[in-house]
Amino acid sequence: MSMKEAYEKKLQSQLDEWRADIDKLKAKADSAEADVQLDYYKQIEELRSMQDAASEKLVELKDASDDAWEDLKAGLDNAWHSLSISVKSASSRFK
Repeated sequence: MSMKEAYEKKLQSQLDEWRADIDKLKAKADSAEADVQLDYYKQIEELRSMQDAASEKLVELKDASDDAWEDLKAGLDNAWHSLSISVKSASSRFK
């Protein structure tokens, strides 16, 4: 397996994990009191938007040549870091 393929698998796995985490947050929001539900839903929408952007970057990586993928890696790392922090932050607020 090439470095690019290993990196793709790692990112896809993390995306899948975040998707599950966001789904759990949605379930918590659905059962929350009405006065906090809107805030929760807004946060979830922001997370979904970030997740979609990260997914698009992963598609770009998969479509990139073996030589060009290294150039995309820095942008991907930044997107992943931002999404990771946001999911952790939202999870702590939903508790």
